[in-house]
Amino acid sequence: MRLLVVGEALAEFMRPGRDLSLDRPGPIVGPFPSGAPAIFASVAARLGVPTALCAVVGDDPFGHLILERLERDGVDTGGIRVDPQHTTATAFVAYTSGGERTFVFHVRHAAAAQLRPSDLGDLPERVEWLHVSGSTLALGEGMAETAIEAARRVKAAGGRLGVDPNLRPEAVSAETLRRVRELADAADAVFPSEGELEALGLDEEALVARGAVVCTTRGAAGASVRAPGISAEVPAPAACEIDPTGAGDTFAAGFTAATLLGADPEAAALVGCRLAARSVEILGPMETPVERL
Repeated sequence: MRLLVVGEALAEFMRPGRDLSLDRPGPIVGPFPSGAPAIFASVAARLGVPTALCAVVGDDPFGHLILERLERDGVDTGGIRVDPQHTTATAFVAYTSGGERTFVFHVRHAAAAQLRPSDLGDLPERVEWLHVSGSTLALGEGMAETAIEAARRVKAAGGRLGVDPNLRPEAVSAETLRRVRELADAADAVFPSEGELEALGLDEEALVARGAVVCTTRGAAGASVRAPGISAEVPAPAACEIDPTGAGDTFAAGFTAATLLGADPEAAALVGCRLAARSVEILGPMETPVERL
């Protein structure tokens, strides 16, 4: 196994149009398999990188939906535990015409949050790369502990760590910010959106100086790539945005898969930008068409 992802898998429901708030009756589409780690795992596996996801789902239709989809995508689901005592986590999403998103999550008391370090088995010692999303550190104490333990063990075994901060600093606890900052500061690759490093109190130059690759995603403007000896701006293809949820996870998966398959950082970022642009044009965070690299 080359790549391990640890965190939440959930079922997502969304408003099919803009400016349809969640506090009023109206149409909702779904369920779609989702969760930042699950999206990442799906894309990476379909790109051709052997990928395992460690997560927990419920023994219910939503959990079965997620498992079936990930198995079809080629993800190793042996690390996904089915919990008959808790329902599968869910998220509800609405979009505004100005590009803002509103989320309602049911995660902390659902199956996803029951993830524990014991669920890792020997996976951390068997992989080359671990990917962690900041959402995993923010949505449940058990998930956070498991991701941190996985990172410690992967690094101790000589593997690499990728971290996507993937959070709104003003909306999470100081403890979550500390955890994300510490993992990002130890990562081999960091995938912040604009402003996230500053909000975490991290310095891009310091990260690069110790050898990390920093890919800052800029939406329709593409991404900037900074690494030792590399400073590049990578454009994104033009896209008609329908559903931006999961675009950052898709970018990170594209970059990571391409890197593991031998691409340099700039070429890997081009793969990520191409996939992310394609992903926003399709309703559903895991529905992006993906071809093997």
